Amino acid sequence: MNFYSTNGQAPIASLEKAVVKGLAEDKGLYMPERIKNLSKEFYDNIENLSFQEIAYTVADAFFGEDVPAEDLRRIVYDTLAFDCPCIKVTDSIYSLELFHGPTLAFKDVGARFMARLLQFFLKKEGAGEVNVLVATSGDTGSAVANGFLGVEGIHVYVLYPKGKVSPIQECQFTTLGQNITAVEVDGVFDDCQALVKNAFIDADLNAHMQLTSANSINVARFLPQAFYYFYAYAQMKKKRLADQLVVCVPSGNFGNICSALFGKRMGLPIKRFIAANNANDVFFKYLQTGKYEPKASVQTIANAMDVGDPSNFARVYELYGKSHAAICANISGATYTDEQIAETIKEVKAETGYVCDPHGACGYRALKEGLKEGETGVFLETAHPAKFKDTVDRILGDNIEIPAKLQAFMKGAKQSVPMSKDFVSFKQYLMAE
Repeated sequence: MNFYSTNGQAPIASLEKAVVKGLAEDKGLYMPERIKNLSKEFYDNIENLSFQEIAYTVADAFFGEDVPAEDLRRIVYDTLAFDCPCIKVTDSIYSLELFHGPTLAFKDVGARFMARLLQFFLKKEGAGEVNVLVATSGDTGSAVANGFLGVEGIHVYVLYPKGKVSPIQECQFTTLGQNITAVEVDGVFDDCQALVKNAFIDADLNAHMQLTSANSINVARFLPQAFYYFYAYAQMKKKRLADQLVVCVPSGNFGNICSALFGKRMGLPIKRFIAANNANDVFFKYLQTGKYEPKASVQTIANAMDVGDPSNFARVYELYGKSHAAICANISGATYTDEQIAETIKEVKAETGYVCDPHGACGYRALKEGLKEGETGVFLETAHPAKFKDTVDRILGDNIEIPAKLQAFMKGAKQSVPMSKDFVSFKQYLMAE
């Protein structure tokens, strides 16, 4: 499978190049030249397949031309050593919990898959060390750090905005050591993302060290997230509730919902999608006006969605032929203030006993407000609420239990490298490595 750049000025790339390089030479994001439809037999029988069997079929459509079947099956099955149960919340609304991986967040799947696929290519070519740069607004950093922890031949630099991720999220990537370095940037997420993008196009840095990204910029990070949507459809089909299925995705950098839209292009019969935003409403405004106008991100209690210029908008735009009308036909949007998010967390707990994290609360509210008669809704609960314990406890006046997986991270000592948002300083630091 070959890949082209959304900016249209870079050479066509192989899957290996797209994974190892991450970003195209013209700063564009890689897109597959074609997207395969999956067979009618697959969809007819999907409810009888395991999560791993579903994921392998989807992965084969994306990566099977370039990775031998035995190796791809091993990568998929090793990645998915856990399951994602679908839990009913209220009438016509279901929660698909995506926090059963090592860091209790949905990004575990993409990070684990990419680590194993990248390692496959490095071993195949006998390549030297690769340095992964990843900007995070919360869960990406922890998922990537843990997905790549101890992987031979790969060093990870996690760039995160100082004071703008939850304490537990910070523990998950600043206490690991080994091949993981946390870089604490005095700025916001967009500043971290800008540092990463500038590093990729800097000739001196690329001559000094081999760089790639593990953000959803990388095709190996965002495409495997499509597994979730096929699994969700299978579970709802098993319940005979899949005919008018609407899926709501809490959205920040738009890698997750982008993977869902790729799934729909592959024939996944989900009726439509809702992108739920916090106060960072650039995509929501695009849906209303047809104008994409990035702006500085603002800090919210749903911090993993604090993105003012979502990278994957370029992929969504390309996928729909740069047509505002076509995008709006498949996706609607919603945006919520911190006060509305907190109100929703309290309401869901009072009405159902279910505890949403702030991101899932955005998804729940958007779905509840956006469902039409006859439709069934699934919203993605993307991280365990204990990852945002201070916020959730304050809202509920409660003391939610911290799972053992998270407690283990909190016992480690913080190790981070302070950094300004100035690229010159970041470049000097990397050049000295």
